[in-house]
Amino acid sequence: MFDYDLVCIGSGPAGQRAAVQAAKLGKRACVVERRFQYGGVCAETGTIPSKTFREAVKGFKAFERLAKVYDPAAKTRAEMSELLARVSTVVRKESEVVRDQLARNEVGLLQGTARFVDAHTLEIWTQGGTRRVTTENVLIAVGTRPADPVGVQVDGHTVLTSDDIVHMERLPRTMAVVGSGVIGVEYASMFAQLGVQVTLIDKREKPLDFLDHEIVDELVHQMRRNFVTFRGGEGVESIEVAELPQKKGVVRLESGKFIVADVVLFSAGRQGAVDGLGLERVGVEADPRGRITVDASYRTSVPNVYAAGDVIGFPALAATSSEQGRLAACHMFDGGACAMPTHYPIGIYAMPEISMVGPTEQQLTKDKVPYETGIARYREIARGQILGDDSGLFKMIFARADKRLLAIHCIGTGATELVHVGQAVLALGGGLDYFLSTVFNYPTLAECYKVAAYNAANKLRLAEMFEKRDRTTRAA
Repeated sequence: MFDYDLVCIGSGPAGQRAAVQAAKLGKRACVVERRFQYGGVCAETGTIPSKTFREAVKGFKAFERLAKVYDPAAKTRAEMSELLARVSTVVRKESEVVRDQLARNEVGLLQGTARFVDAHTLEIWTQGGTRRVTTENVLIAVGTRPADPVGVQVDGHTVLTSDDIVHMERLPRTMAVVGSGVIGVEYASMFAQLGVQVTLIDKREKPLDFLDHEIVDELVHQMRRNFVTFRGGEGVESIEVAELPQKKGVVRLESGKFIVADVVLFSAGRQGAVDGLGLERVGVEADPRGRITVDASYRTSVPNVYAAGDVIGFPALAATSSEQGRLAACHMFDGGACAMPTHYPIGIYAMPEISMVGPTEQQLTKDKVPYETGIARYREIARGQILGDDSGLFKMIFARADKRLLAIHCIGTGATELVHVGQAVLALGGGLDYFLSTVFNYPTLAECYKVAAYNAANKLRLAEMFEKRDRTTRAA
């Protein structure tokens, strides 16, 4: 009846994984991508470019330190063209990997812009003209785009969004970042490492308020050491471009302050990229931010139309989007789908990087869950000394009742890799005894688990001693 069993609109992590899963189940799958490269927002302007840019910044800082060893007076300043050269190479290669993976699994590839005609028919605009394809199921995996600032045009030079970073021609001297979410904090910390004077502005008092507060405090401390200025509790009234000999961005705050910078990076939220899809033709609704509501099977209000990835909102991570796409395909074709794991890691690639899995201390306190923490600091770990990271912080949280692991929170070198050990133990129901008895390679950052476990064990032992004393006193 149909040309395909599944058409995925978008080739990012959700669309790519859904199409491959459908193909592995023996279904005819196709991916429609409007960009010239496959991989979606993740590969073109999001995850891959930003993390590659971060590595380029780290490489430059290593070169700068080495140069000053031989010449303490050496002055070095990075060039954007040099930093971005690696980005374009990695993006191109990642796109080729995605395309090859789809082709290997015999997934159809259509380059063009898709729009619904009806629930089973899509109109595809391509360079060669327009064509229609029919499909039993559709997965909307179009991702998101940066929200636009109100009252000013994004020009890609003075007023930017995160999508414009990969096209910057020069490294600014000063930068104002509007929005202290994940993207804003990541780029603010990267540019601060390059010697840019950064001002971070947000209505919230603290950045990244979903993280453990102790981790956020450490992040703010380290960013301030790189001369980042935080303007928390400050709303933005307007953004203008001053037509001086060299254009400047002028941010007027609701408090009456003015922030003037060479570049204004607007990173206050993202919108679902649903414009032009023709959702109204099939009855799929999106909220004012372009997010599509789905059920536990990733099905929209239309039975054969599904959605996955950033376009459905939280958690909007590349890793979770990929799994959502796979599960959506399994639900479509009875492929033995299970629920999304609740203990997935969150990685924030600021400088320093942050990762977590499980609830924060604040959430456990709110839920009245008795717990104890174990802390390890990188300066106590041989590998931390070798890496020159003396400010990293690693925290494990255990249940007081049965010493079961509840969460891990980490800031420092390799945090996004280090967290996976704890994630596995948490998912398998393990706890303190495992970390006390296991052996880790030395010297590695994994030693943090051992140090933090002993720290927690000491606290729990003292707590048990006092509890026993209190019980004896009450009995008497």
